Amino acid sequence: MQQDTAQDTALMPLQPRRVSLPFDTALLAGQLRDSSRAMYARDIAAYLQFAGSAETALDAATFARWRAALVAHPRQYSPNTIKRMLSAVRRLMAEAAQQGYIAHDTASAFADRRGVNVKALKERLKPYARTYIAPEDMRRLAARPDTSTLKGKRDAALLHTLASSGIRLSEAASLKQAQIKPASVNGKQGYILEVCGKTDEQPREAPLSAEAYAAIMAWLAARPVDSAYVFTAMNGRGNRWTGRPMAEENIEKTIRQYAEALGLAHVKPHDFRRFVGTQLAREDIRKAQKALGHKSIETTARHYVLDKLEPGWTDHLY
Repeated sequence: MQQDTAQDTALMPLQPRRVSLPFDTALLAGQLRDSSRAMYARDIAAYLQFAGSAETALDAATFARWRAALVAHPRQYSPNTIKRMLSAVRRLMAEAAQQGYIAHDTASAFADRRGVNVKALKERLKPYARTYIAPEDMRRLAARPDTSTLKGKRDAALLHTLASSGIRLSEAASLKQAQIKPASVNGKQGYILEVCGKTDEQPREAPLSAEAYAAIMAWLAARPVDSAYVFTAMNGRGNRWTGRPMAEENIEKTIRQYAEALGLAHVKPHDFRRFVGTQLAREDIRKAQKALGHKSIETTARHYVLDKLEPGWTDHLY
């Protein structure tokens, strides 16, 4: 199954022309991160393309027809993708009403339109949405880069960092050297990362293994350019290093290349975060919550605790 994207141009538009409203996602400034606003903008552009005119786009009946078109689309969008796209339009309409661009009744009509039932479309869910990486496979993956090369040094530092910190892809892409901090707790010496994720109001501390720190230092010592960023990119031709941070898509591509070379084709960037959370939760779920920066321990339990029944769990209960 191909990755879902709202940029697909085959969304059954009623009229093949560019459509705009007297408002856009700038209304949501201060409510969403820039990356989320960019995704909302793509989703809303897809809806406007389907509507064909501004007048039609403000009709909730058009919105309902778009939902049906997304479900019937030949790309077979996942129910979660459809829910996200519908939510983007609803949220923009609600904010437009708050700011006086449209009537509250119009926004309410959008809010009242039904969404999709995930269970009804469960066959579209990706079979490898949650890939659990075994510790031995994570070890193989982090050791895969050829550290005799500059690229290998960088990639090894990147993989070790993701495998030990649980930081998000966006946090790794923007990671700066100043965010690496020495730490001492209960007589234990080590290092942490100070990162600020999508739900963080203040920087949080993420763990960093001694091995990851050593790999980062080896990469920075060998890197031929100076930069505040830790994981820097090469130019388009791949023959010169720059001080620019790696783009998120290039980090994802790097991970997939090493994973596929080891026969771990279904490993995704977020699986590193899930690996850290799952391994820590086996020992203490609160450690996982702290490391991942979850405000609610229920979030940790729902997404990062291994939820498969393993044989022998009750062998020694009595």
